[in-house]
Amino acid sequence: MVLPMIRKLCTGFVFLVLILQGCNGFYLPGSYMHTYSTGDEIYAKVNSLTSIETELPFSYYTLPYCKPKGGIKKSAENLGELLMGDQIDNSPYRFRMNVNESVYLCTTAPLSEQEVKLFKQRTRDMYQVNMILDNLPAMRFTNQNGVKIQWTGYPVGYTPPNSNDDYVINHLRFRVLIHEYEGVGVEIIGTGEEGMGVISEADNKKASGYEIVGFEVVPCSVKYDSDEMTKLHVYDNITSVSCPQELDKSQAIKEQERVSFTYEVEFVKSNIRWPSRWDAYLKMEGARVHWFSILNSLMVILFLAGIVFVIFLRTVRRDLTRYEELDKEAQAQMNEELAGWKLVVGDVFREPFHAKLLCVMIGDGVQITGMAVVTIIFAALGFMSPASRGMLLTGMILLYLFLGIAAGYVGTRMWRSMKGSSQGWGSVSWSIACFFPGIVFVILTLLNFLLWGSRSTGAIPISLYFILFSLWFCISVPLTLLGGLLGTKAQPIQYPVRTNQIPREIPARKYPSWLLVLGAGTLPFGTLFIELFFILSSIWLGRFYYVFGFLLIVFMLLVVVCVEVSVVLTYMHLCFEDWMWWWKAFFASGSVAVYVFLYSINYLIFDLQSLSGPVSATLYLGYSLIMAIAVMLSTGTIGLLASFYFVHYLFSSVKID
Repeated sequence: MVLPMIRKLCTGFVFLVLILQGCNGFYLPGSYMHTYSTGDEIYAKVNSLTSIETELPFSYYTLPYCKPKGGIKKSAENLGELLMGDQIDNSPYRFRMNVNESVYLCTTAPLSEQEVKLFKQRTRDMYQVNMILDNLPAMRFTNQNGVKIQWTGYPVGYTPPNSNDDYVINHLRFRVLIHEYEGVGVEIIGTGEEGMGVISEADNKKASGYEIVGFEVVPCSVKYDSDEMTKLHVYDNITSVSCPQELDKSQAIKEQERVSFTYEVEFVKSNIRWPSRWDAYLKMEGARVHWFSILNSLMVILFLAGIVFVIFLRTVRRDLTRYEELDKEAQAQMNEELAGWKLVVGDVFREPFHAKLLCVMIGDGVQITGMAVVTIIFAALGFMSPASRGMLLTGMILLYLFLGIAAGYVGTRMWRSMKGSSQGWGSVSWSIACFFPGIVFVILTLLNFLLWGSRSTGAIPISLYFILFSLWFCISVPLTLLGGLLGTKAQPIQYPVRTNQIPREIPARKYPSWLLVLGAGTLPFGTLFIELFFILSSIWLGRFYYVFGFLLIVFMLLVVVCVEVSVVLTYMHLCFEDWMWWWKAFFASGSVAVYVFLYSINYLIFDLQSLSGPVSATLYLGYSLIMAIAVMLSTGTIGLLASFYFVHYLFSSVKID
């Protein structure tokens, strides 16, 4: 039984080695290198129409655009793309490699009242058409106050200042950057836009052609004679058109107007190589701001580290030394006179109120923190390229599902330590598996009703709900229960001191303790608020976020600040003879979520001023609430676990008879 299995493993290992020996290199998940010959036909694809004003994506073909000959065909989409509202369809825009041409596409039927209303609404809501060629988004450049700004996509139309008329973009001038490629002895295995591309050695083959390394567009509105244009056929050549500056030569959106769509293509040779073609999209702006954020965080860390240093090396060590040098009678007399953390020795490990809820939140916090750490590291190493749309969100969901085993283990082990037995571990594990996902499910369902009502592509289809439920109950729940079972089998955490039967009375405080806890959240927030601005801008303003190296540094600094803040506040509460430190330690660092949510509201009011309508604002606040809850669970768990081990270490150093 064992020998055949060993033989199979050895055979598989040898096969893997042979494959790796034949490989010369590989590309990380993303887009493959496609090499085209002169005249090869390439068809552009279109993604959902998007707007920074409404944040409601709509299908490209909800507007009366030209449709491809073979009908509309959707591209295969991953889990992340579906959740983000992407809907990638084929389009009639045809490019012939290295062939410059001006082409007629189609002329619409006379626009109906409903089509005119929809065109005008999409135009005034600043909707963008997102076109893709060889997995590169179309890029356009505009000048604002003498500054050159780049955007992805082009507008559906435009409304001139001091005018009530709207004009449709019906002529596109494409500029495709190509790099001439010559390769000897290489062969590209596999084709497609996503996945793992492998370049292997070939038998003295020579591959040459052109790679697409840039895709730029200049949108225009041109008024054509519809009677003349209807005589043409699809892809007939027309004379080149320059973008008119006069409004009377532009195509207005009016009832019974027939809109003709045309485009022209210019291929330009470029020195940009294929691996560097995304650099234009991922230009890092504001590097000094990121460094300022890191420097600011370091100052906070050094300040808090100084306080922790004083607590450990001066106060705690001095008190312990004095305490241990006394004989038993003197210790008893000293205990009567002493005030502070040493007096709560019989209550410090007393079970907290709502212990089950705390263990559940710790378990979910471990799961979210683990997901964040692994995702950021992989993204910083370049594994989650923006060329693979939805890869980041898909990876996060899968990591969260599989980290259920860690969540169940930590949550159940904490439960066992608090209770002293494993009784009820199944209920705790089930709650861990359902707590945070349940909150997200409820919020997303409520938001989904709004999206369904708006007929947006951002609405989660029923089929995807079933997929998410299947992943949840077939992967996350069983793994969380398995982790809980392992937590019951693990060695329990032994408390260094015994807990008294009668709880000690906590002295009255001049100020409520929650005020101190709430104020503590400002320090972790100070380390991340600058990076939070860039993340919110990438989500809501359609910008690429790819400075994951900075994000990794900021995340590590955030962990350190959360640990220090929670430890300092826990020590302060113990010095005030307040032995109910569990929840306070959790919210000392977890209260940063309050400031994250408030900052999100501030960003909505002052930075997303163009966001219009109650539906859009509700969507924004709903997604921001999910983010804030995730931040609270993650940072609160970090703070509580750090405080737990601090208190455990502190009281294990005290000699108790």
